[in-house]
Amino acid sequence: MTDLSLLAAVLAKGAPQPPATSPMPTAPLTAFDWETARLRHAHPLRAVSQDKAILQPNVQPDSRQNAMESSQPSVALPYSGSQLYWQRVAALRSGRLYTRLPIDSFRKVWLRATRNPTDAQWRTLLALEAKAATRGQGNRRLSVMVGDSLSLWFPSDRLPADQLWLNQSLSGETTRAILHRLPAFAGARPQAIYVMAGVNDLKQGATDNEILWNLRQIARRLKQAHPHARIVLQSILPTRTAIVPGNRIGWLNQRLAAIAQQDGVSFLDLYAQFTDADGNLRHELSTDGLHLNANGYATWQAELAQANTWIARGG
Repeated sequence: MTDLSLLAAVLAKGAPQPPATSPMPTAPLTAFDWETARLRHAHPLRAVSQDKAILQPNVQPDSRQNAMESSQPSVALPYSGSQLYWQRVAALRSGRLYTRLPIDSFRKVWLRATRNPTDAQWRTLLALEAKAATRGQGNRRLSVMVGDSLSLWFPSDRLPADQLWLNQSLSGETTRAILHRLPAFAGARPQAIYVMAGVNDLKQGATDNEILWNLRQIARRLKQAHPHARIVLQSILPTRTAIVPGNRIGWLNQRLAAIAQQDGVSFLDLYAQFTDADGNLRHELSTDGLHLNANGYATWQAELAQANTWIARGG
């Protein structure tokens, strides 16, 4: 299937269309080498001058993040999977990755989004974003996030700005589903791949052995496909739900750390930062006992930034 037909599949009937005057974010741009011109010609949102947009610097956490944490935010952000999806489609159609843009980009597109994308559409979009990052990478460092909704909703303006970021996460994903999706970004040349998964397996009744086996296979296949990348298994975060007891997650993380050591990959322990005295997810870091709020992502960001700096320095 050609890139054009892939994009056509993503832009299925019902996609919200922006007004002709919809503003594009303006910022210093860096050149990239990706054949998106014909895609934009076929499905124009707005022309991107000289094909320079994809490596635009990330927006740093500043007043935008403060607004995000406010009880009455002044910046409108996507809050549903449908809105996030159409924001990312709009970015891709303009020759950009959403991780390189302000977090409220293409607001006039996604605010009108009502059509929920299918799982197949999400997977197609992720594959296209992976192609974009691969072709636009050049000599820039690239890191990949792989996981479920926790990783999917990691705020792009909290990602380190001195490199490219590719988010290959899907809401509701289990370790088994992620294992089957790894070929989607096999052509990328990342310096680091951050994996977080397992909580959906627990919710669906998977055994500990099933979860650990899948995570081990994910690590091994990523090592094989990306021999020059640092593979980072992140700990499974605690919850505040009765269906997933904290002591079970704690034990799984101990085993996951051992697997990482045995298989020559890294382990990023987030569990201690997110757990209260009872072994549950800290109340102030969550929206519903499972998903994270702005404080939760800020806590994750601090740990991720340290790991990312260590990897960038050759660790």
